[in-house]
Amino acid sequence: MKNLFIFGVGYSAGLFASHMREQGWQITGTTRSPDKAVELARAGVTPLIYQGGHSSDVAAAMRAADAILVSIAPDATQCDAQSSSGGDAVLADFAADLRALPKKPWIGYLSTVGVYGDHDGAWVDEVTDCRPVSKRSRARVLAETAWKNLTDEAGLTLGIFRLSGIYGPGRNPLEKVARGDGRRINKPGQVFNRIHVNDIATALRLAVEQNKGGIFNITDNEPAPPQDVVAFAAGLLEMEVPPLIAFEDADLSPMGRSFYGENKRVSNARSKTQLGMDYAVPDYRTGMRMALETWQTGRKAGG
Repeated sequence: MKNLFIFGVGYSAGLFASHMREQGWQITGTTRSPDKAVELARAGVTPLIYQGGHSSDVAAAMRAADAILVSIAPDATQCDAQSSSGGDAVLADFAADLRALPKKPWIGYLSTVGVYGDHDGAWVDEVTDCRPVSKRSRARVLAETAWKNLTDEAGLTLGIFRLSGIYGPGRNPLEKVARGDGRRINKPGQVFNRIHVNDIATALRLAVEQNKGGIFNITDNEPAPPQDVVAFAAGLLEMEVPPLIAFEDADLSPMGRSFYGENKRVSNARSKTQLGMDYAVPDYRTGMRMALETWQTGRKAGG
């Protein structure tokens, strides 16, 4: 039986763990929360509490792993271009362990398309220059570089997966609209890519199976204005389409506003040619229809 170790079993990594368990893999993963550890154990994941600092239990699980996925964001407040870890807690705590891993496992790192920054709506791919705008995206660039430097030194295969806006069951625009929380914010020319959580899990599985390294954009085929997605969701629910709100008038958090400072169209061509990705959710319309089916099933189950 092969072993997968996950740093940070959250929404995306948790579904990947489920997919790999179906393939016969044994899964161990970290969480900061004792309550979440109980949930992971129920889901068939051996949980380890990791709240920062070196842990002999975590190091032992890494040594047993055939594949390791890192799904913990770097700390932007600790990010330093001169640091060998780039603000990444895993590298800060376990760099020596990673260099000495006996099995030479495949390493996967979940990053974000935010590393590309703003390109005025133009298409970007994996060879496009990174010019991140936000501090958290700058931290991602440094962390990616730190992971590449360490894995090159240690002779480990590294896959970096740059994810666009993640959605799926329980986390999608349709459910926001159904709750009355959907807002159509209009910033002319603004588009975003999205990615369904199931397609993330598929991309990671394909990379593990092929021991594939490199940088891959994991994103849908169709960047689209956010207000169009909300309007489509409202139509599916047969609800009134929320009114347009000018971006300048929208009451957004600083983080929410920062997302609108990055405008680009992200290509997924490399993931198709090099990983063999066939996106099950190629556009937001397919995703919203899937969300509607899940939402309706949940309502029926709830009486």
